Amino acid sequence: QVQLVESGGDLVQPGGSLRLSCAASGFTLDDYAIGWFRQAPGKEREGVSCISGSDDRTVYADSVKGRFTISRDNVKNTVYLQMKSLKPEDTAVYYCRYGNRCSPPPRIIQLLYGSRGQGTQVAVSS
Repeated sequence: QVQLVESGGDLVQPGGSLRLSCAASGFTLDDYAIGWFRQAPGKEREGVSCISGSDDRTVYADSVKGRFTISRDNVKNTVYLQMKSLKPEDTAVYYCRYGNRCSPPPRIIQLLYGSRGQGTQVAVSS
């Protein structure tokens, strides 16, 4: 069974850091593009970042560029999102999805496969 499970969300102060994890089971992550998305209450889903399966090329939304870093650990079959200099506007549920290839924002992934999981809550507040 194909499954992506997110973890690592927490409550942090502005300027803080977090690392989110997206662990895959039932398939090999590096065969696909893996993207992070977020959705805040009352707002549309936002594509945050993507890492391609073929060459680890990365894509970032302008809102997170320079602050977030996406990476992959093929041994652990896990993709990470390292988040630094967090802002209150980064508060959202973050979730990962897989697809065929990365795409420029706002789409992030050209064609999404499967369905989203429960995600992990990130709250940035003093």
